[in-house]
Amino acid sequence: MSASSPETPLSLKTPGWLDWYENPSKPEFRLPQGTVDTHCHVFGPQAEFPFAPERKYTPCDGGSAELFALRDHLGIDRNVIVQATCHGADNSAMVDAVRAADGRARGIVTVRPDVSENELLDLHTAGVRGVRFNFVRRLVDTSPKDDLRTIARKVAPLGWHVVLYFESADLPELEGFFGSLPTPLVVDHMGRPDVTRPVDGPEFTRFLRFVESGDVWVKVTCPERLSVRGPAALAGERHAYTDVVPFGRRVVREFPDRVLWGTDWPHPNLTDHMPDDGLLVDHVPHLAVTAEEQHKLLVANPMSLYWPGEDV
Repeated sequence: MSASSPETPLSLKTPGWLDWYENPSKPEFRLPQGTVDTHCHVFGPQAEFPFAPERKYTPCDGGSAELFALRDHLGIDRNVIVQATCHGADNSAMVDAVRAADGRARGIVTVRPDVSENELLDLHTAGVRGVRFNFVRRLVDTSPKDDLRTIARKVAPLGWHVVLYFESADLPELEGFFGSLPTPLVVDHMGRPDVTRPVDGPEFTRFLRFVESGDVWVKVTCPERLSVRGPAALAGERHAYTDVVPFGRRVVREFPDRVLWGTDWPHPNLTDHMPDDGLLVDHVPHLAVTAEEQHKLLVANPMSLYWPGEDV
């Protein structure tokens, strides 16, 4: 898709859209050297990388320059940039950002079933290491399983994995399909559990047993999306989203070698509040309590998945 010309007006943001937090605080928690943000996005900029006509939302701009500025501000070393649904299957903005990172980023794409082997090889050379399958109904019209199986078979020889985005209530009807895929699986946002239910209840326990059943990794990300309590903390404290902590902590303790962390910047489709990314970093030590857990979550695990063979 070509860049917009001066004659092509830019689309207006979705009414009520919340822009990303412009001046995030400096975290109190110091991230270990080599930390990888495994879940972030880029939006445009629209003038250079137009949004897809079939998109469900129109965001603000949030390009690679802003992403890398946040990376450096928070003390993050590397990024995994996940294709945003507002760009559809045109991965140009994401790939451009990965290339601009000069080896410090990997990419996750959205592709169609007719993607060619040469196209996949070009994406791999650019730094792509996975493909995302989205099952959240408010973001995509359909997720045809036969098409997704075709895609998974095409990317498996490259050593890629499949990133899964779904709601916890839909896991029972999806887990058989997930188990049939010939690639490692990475689950976004702990499968979006209902944090008003018990952490040791049947719904979340079923999710954990699904993780246990195969080569499945879990992102303990997006407390701002899952929390009912929100960012409120006691005066003088930086411990927010406390109702999400038991879920993330249980995942970290049960699967210390298969957990990942990320910011989700620039936080698409939030309607309640826009999180302070510094506060999201300070959420980490409540999930991964020990230095060993933190190093695995933030450095060792993502490096083994996205930069295998490199020293950590």
